[in-house]
Amino acid sequence: MVIDDSQTIRRTAETLLTREGYVVITAQDGFEALGKIADHQPDIIFIDIMMPRLDGYQACALIKGNPRFSKTPVIMLSSKDGLFDRARGRIVGSDEYLTKPFTKDELIGAVKAHAKK
Repeated sequence: MVIDDSQTIRRTAETLLTREGYVVITAQDGFEALGKIADHQPDIIFIDIMMPRLDGYQACALIKGNPRFSKTPVIMLSSKDGLFDRARGRIVGSDEYLTKPFTKDELIGAVKAHAKK
């Protein structure tokens, strides 16, 4: 699953992952994502940090706080590359942190490292 308020980022990630044979669900923000996560139970979640309504940190904390999804890998996506941002991602339970713009290899590598086999 790819959650980002940027249609360009969603479409780019979806295209790269689909070409590798993955089924991709997208959402524009944390609120939309929570319902889709419950319905589709994704194997891995890529989530932007800066989004309206419910940001990536808040959404990650809610996902990881739910026993049903606590083991689902959450990869934070951000244009910020500061130590504070990475640390805050870890505090709310993220499994990895990718800086935008990400490469195809970074995206696929994260899926291979974290998604269920």
